[in-house]
Amino acid sequence: MSITIIKKGISDSIQDAGRYGYQHIGIQPCGYMDYLSAQLANYILNNSVTNPVIEIHFPTSTFYFEAENIICITGANFVPVLNEKSIAMQTPIQVNNGDVLQFLQPIHGRIAYIAFQGELTNNKWLNSFSYFSKRLELDSKLEIVKKEITPKDPTTLVDLFETIETRVFKQGVFQFIPGPAWNDLDQPSIQQVLNNPFKTTLQSNRMGFQLKGPSLNLISPKSYLSSAVTRGTMQLLPNGELIILMADHQTIGGYPNLGQIILVDLPRLAQLGKDSIIHFSLTNVDSAQQQYQSLQNRFTN
Repeated sequence: MSITIIKKGISDSIQDAGRYGYQHIGIQPCGYMDYLSAQLANYILNNSVTNPVIEIHFPTSTFYFEAENIICITGANFVPVLNEKSIAMQTPIQVNNGDVLQFLQPIHGRIAYIAFQGELTNNKWLNSFSYFSKRLELDSKLEIVKKEITPKDPTTLVDLFETIETRVFKQGVFQFIPGPAWNDLDQPSIQQVLNNPFKTTLQSNRMGFQLKGPSLNLISPKSYLSSAVTRGTMQLLPNGELIILMADHQTIGGYPNLGQIILVDLPRLAQLGKDSIIHFSLTNVDSAQQQYQSLQNRFTN
C-alpha cells in the first residue's frame, strides 16, 4: 500500500529510533523528538516500538491512503479528522483506500506521530529510515507492506496512557547531570541555573532549543577543545544564554558543556511551545538510568 502526501506540511518527516554508531564520522543520529509518544503509537498497534513513524508539526501534511491499513496517532493534539470526521487519538483507527487524513488546529503540544501497521519499504540509509534535512514533500509516497497484527485494546492501557501523559505534557523540573564545564560557572550563575526560570524561544527546532533567561558567566574566560555532544547536552553560548541540543544536533561542539538533560525529560522539552517556563534540578547517572528503565519496562508487556 501507499500513503501519498497531497498537501505539504511545514516540517513533516519519517523518524525511527535513530541512526546510531556514526557520530564519530560526523553523521547526526536524528530519530524521534518525543520518543515516548512515538513508542506509544507503535505499542498500541503491536509494532516494534522502534518502528518508523510519521513525525508531524503544525500546519501538517494531508495524507491520502491508497489501501486499507490501521493507524494510530499520539503526541500533540492537532485535531485529527479522517474524511472530515473527527477521530480519536491513542486508538487503532481503520483506514481504507481513498481515505484522507487531515489535522485542523493545534490544541496542545508541538509534535504528533502517526504509526501504521506493516513494514516501510522506502530506502534506509545507514540502518535507519530517519530523515535529517529531508522533509515530506507534495506527492511523496510512503510504501508499506501491511502485516496482519491485532492491535492492543486501548481500554487496557489506561495506566500507561496516564504515565506517558504525565511525563510528556505535565509541568515539572528538567533534571540534568552536571557536565565537564559545570564547575567552570561562577557561583552566581550556578545559583541562577538551579533557582531561576528559563523560557523557550522561537529559536527551537530539531537541532536545538535556545533558551532565554539569566545571563550565565564562567569564572574566567576559557577555551574548550571540541568534544562529543548528544541530544540533551546543555551548552553555554558566547552571549551567556543556554541551548539544549535535540535530535538533529551536531556531533561535536566547542561551547562549554554544562550538563546533560536526562533522556526521560527530553520528550517534554520537545513538546514545549514558545515562552514555556523551564526549571532545572540536579540529578545523577544512577537516577537517570533507573527512570529510563522503569519507563521502558512499561512497553514490554
